[in-house]
Amino acid sequence: MNIHEYQAKEVLSGFGVPVPKGKAAFTVEEAVKVAEELGGPVWVVKAQIHAGGRGKGGGVKVVKSIADVKKKAEKILGMTLVTHQTGPAGRLVKRLYIEDGSVIERELYLSALVDRATSRIAFIVSTEGGMDIEAVAQNTPEKIHTFQIEPIAGYSPYIGNEIAVALGVKGDAAKQLSKVVKSLYDAFVAKDMSLLEINPLVITKDGNVICLDAKLNFDENALYRQKDIQALRDLDEEDPAEVEASKYDLSYIKLDGEIGCMVNGAGLAMATMDIIKLFGSEPANFLDVGGGATKEKVTQAFKIIVSDPNVKGILVNIFGGIMKCDIIADGIVAAAKEISLKVPLVVRLEGTNVEKGKEILAKSGLAITSADDLADAARKVVAAVKGSK
Repeated sequence: MNIHEYQAKEVLSGFGVPVPKGKAAFTVEEAVKVAEELGGPVWVVKAQIHAGGRGKGGGVKVVKSIADVKKKAEKILGMTLVTHQTGPAGRLVKRLYIEDGSVIERELYLSALVDRATSRIAFIVSTEGGMDIEAVAQNTPEKIHTFQIEPIAGYSPYIGNEIAVALGVKGDAAKQLSKVVKSLYDAFVAKDMSLLEINPLVITKDGNVICLDAKLNFDENALYRQKDIQALRDLDEEDPAEVEASKYDLSYIKLDGEIGCMVNGAGLAMATMDIIKLFGSEPANFLDVGGGATKEKVTQAFKIIVSDPNVKGILVNIFGGIMKCDIIADGIVAAAKEISLKVPLVVRLEGTNVEKGKEILAKSGLAITSADDLADAARKVVAAVKGSK
């Protein structure tokens, strides 16, 4: 789960992390009022969307008067902001963040994430702040440094000191940086984050260390114990189909392909997507209905798939264990009848009650193609889609 920059800074400031003064605004009038409260003489007007690259897209402006705050707020609020992360469709800006300007001496990069290869929290830092870290990694990888936190030992002050050395930060700023790193680590653990990114982390002209931008991602599996974080969710920033799927505890991610997939089990879902590509097409989604889905859950999953106008065919791949094949079949038939399915549907069932499931599909009177195995299913759905073009 993602949150907005202003929300991220509120979370971090609760752990003592230094951030510029600022406040969210939902109207131009609110933006002007916030700017007046901050007092200036320099303000930053920032678009709030769940995507990076806002500055390059025209969504971040530094201004030096209240009149310019109003002018930029009028321009940014309501605009469709296109960045390298939003895709060509962009995102509609519905919130602004008005923030005090900072006199910057240096821009640094700092992030923390869960390193699955080592099962540790890792800090990644670079002297190249304010830039896309991917570009830095590709062009000057020697400027990126990684520091692992031993889970048993936990955080130790030497980690912050080593990060300061790697970034070339000295004196009082180094002491501040070490404290910031400790606070960020505490926030990361306490709030069940999966990613924390400060880009840039700046040192001001007067020697202060400030988190000028902040991006936080949270482990959705731990949100049940993070009610305050759940309350920050902005559904307007999420794909409507993914929001709908979450209501039924479905793991759904929209993709750019043409073959919709409904599978039980994340590993099987990945294999299904791979084999669709192997046979010359592209998956339109990742969808895991889980191991104990009900008929209603399966029906809703089917509706979500067909709500995507790019879907030209559907592949259902179910291995019945806890999930019984006859329940899947009932859900497929119910959904197909309700929505008057008009695209090819190929179903591969295997496992518990597979014969009952196949019988339900066969007697449904619907144009459903059965498959013997996964390769057969992929071959048939790809051929059906290509033949319908």
